[in-house]
Amino acid sequence: MLDTSTIEAIADELVEAARSRVPVPLLRARYPEMTVEDSYAVQALWRSRNEALGRRVAGHKIGLTSKAMQAATGITEPDYGVIFDDMVFETGSILDWSAYANPRVEVELAFRLKDDLSGPGCTMFEVLAATEYVVPALEILDSRIEMEGRTIVDTISDNAAMGVMVVGGRPVRPDDIDLRWVGAMLYRNETIEETGLAGGVLNNPASGVAWLANKIAAHGDGLKAGELVLAGSFTRPMWVYAGDSVFADYGPLGVVTCRFQ
Repeated sequence: MLDTSTIEAIADELVEAARSRVPVPLLRARYPEMTVEDSYAVQALWRSRNEALGRRVAGHKIGLTSKAMQAATGITEPDYGVIFDDMVFETGSILDWSAYANPRVEVELAFRLKDDLSGPGCTMFEVLAATEYVVPALEILDSRIEMEGRTIVDTISDNAAMGVMVVGGRPVRPDDIDLRWVGAMLYRNETIEETGLAGGVLNNPASGVAWLANKIAAHGDGLKAGELVLAGSFTRPMWVYAGDSVFADYGPLGVVTCRFQ
């Protein structure tokens, strides 16, 4: 376990890395004794530093919930991060590519909660009952820590690599559709790059939200009514560059688009 002063120093490093867009060296390489709980302590302090700057929590994201993402990163357990209100964009948005370090795009579903959710013991069925609607979303990954050789402690400390999200398409009530069979085709510059089914996220993306409610309960937190929860990607991350256009076709649930300038 790391001491308090070290955790504070890492959190401050990550705040500065977000401002400067210069990733910091790998934490695992510098602190081989660092644990998953140390990483969540860093993330919690990073969150409080940002809230002190006036940023408001709008929800949470879950990462590494599908085999596709675990294979792409070499990390075999899920993690989570926080979403601030200035991270949420509408479909059709133009994003500044230079504002992100190593940006990549993922295909996901977002859950808008109408009721609070808390663990332990939260189930997929409680998640479905507490959800107002589910809507297509893209997550733009960012990196405040070096990419090569990242481990779970690096990813968690880095707010689960959350950059921003783009929301669009057609919202649906969770009892109007079998969420497992929601599919998407992801295009970059009119060329299809990735396809996937939402069932790749723990068999049902609602199970990802239940995992999150139970996980954050151990850290004294819960999911609140009105929050958006990104349930995790069901495709591999797609690299994007300045000038790229992104188009995600969710079939009956519509499309989500963005462009990087």
